[in-house]
Amino acid sequence: MGVLLVHGFTLASPTLPRAVWGLCQQVIAGPRTHVIGSAVQTGSVNRGTRDGVRTRLWRDGRLEVEGFPLEEISDHLQEQGALVWLDLCKPDHDLLLQLAEELALDARAVEDAIASGERPKATRHATHTFVTVYGTHLEVGGNEAGGNPSLGPLESRLQISRVSAFVLPNGIVTVRSDTQFDMDQVVQRWEDNADLLKLGSGALLHGLLDVIVDGHFETVQLMDDVIESLEDGLFDETAVTREIQQRTYRVRKELVELRRVILPMREVVNAVQRHRTEGNGHRSELDGWYADLYDHVLRASEWTESLRDMVTTVFETNLSLQDARLNTVMKKLTGWAAIIAVPTAVTGWFGQNVAYPGFGRPSGLVASTIVITALASALYLTFRRRNWL
Repeated sequence: MGVLLVHGFTLASPTLPRAVWGLCQQVIAGPRTHVIGSAVQTGSVNRGTRDGVRTRLWRDGRLEVEGFPLEEISDHLQEQGALVWLDLCKPDHDLLLQLAEELALDARAVEDAIASGERPKATRHATHTFVTVYGTHLEVGGNEAGGNPSLGPLESRLQISRVSAFVLPNGIVTVRSDTQFDMDQVVQRWEDNADLLKLGSGALLHGLLDVIVDGHFETVQLMDDVIESLEDGLFDETAVTREIQQRTYRVRKELVELRRVILPMREVVNAVQRHRTEGNGHRSELDGWYADLYDHVLRASEWTESLRDMVTTVFETNLSLQDARLNTVMKKLTGWAAIIAVPTAVTGWFGQNVAYPGFGRPSGLVASTIVITALASALYLTFRRRNWL
């Protein structure tokens, strides 16, 4: 029988309802405290930092706990057969530093995880491997020419979201700079290949990179479709030249941003594979999965390079077609100018103040009309035969 002493009154648990008993325990116990490294946070503060924090614990490949408290992560990482995932979305800088101290993360890697402008890379440190990659998404509406109405005709529609990962021997910590990249896709990929989770943190990293690369493929596919629509518009007589120029420039701008994200992925996957083989806990069962991932990265890189050539070709073809249209217009103007010059010359000749055959007689008017009609018709037929008119 439990007993509570509240301001001099002794309360026994059987005499109280269970809900009131629990409330009395919480009031007397006060707010819970959670320790992260050397920092102590009260329960109220910890609830505030729950936003943007996700945790999972697998044991022997099976999901055991989801959403466990953040302060328990170091204990779970030391358990035999445990595999831990911690996700931080837009984390507080102080919280990240405390977590780095608790897990012995490299200070430079922590700064890279929150700094802007970092390129995709994979770096090995004493206690972990640090990986930075970028998820991509291209916002293309039903009408590609318009796309997102909130964007200007020259503004990029490519959305890039950075994801950093600290790969530990028995877990992985992911840090996201925003909410654009959906980690539910990664969790679903882990669940689809749950048998791989027995192989350790390398399986978690593979699932993350696999989702990232699949997103690259989707973005490249959309870019390919956009470029094909540009190619169709080049030979559309009703298309507006200025609109095609703006769309081409925007696609080139988006493709430059996309190449900066996709091309370094070859180095990232290569470095991850090298770090895995050099580590003590190397599991050869994942080699085939990483080889397949590297093949996908190569295909995405090659596809991106081919799109670059296609955009260059579209841009040059557009300029060539403009020159061709200008030549056509000039030929038409030249043809009509020549035709109009004939009656001008004839009437000017017959308008001179000297006598000529038919001067002052109706036959002169008839003769001049016949000459104008014959010469103008001959010029028109000649220009039409040469496709000038």
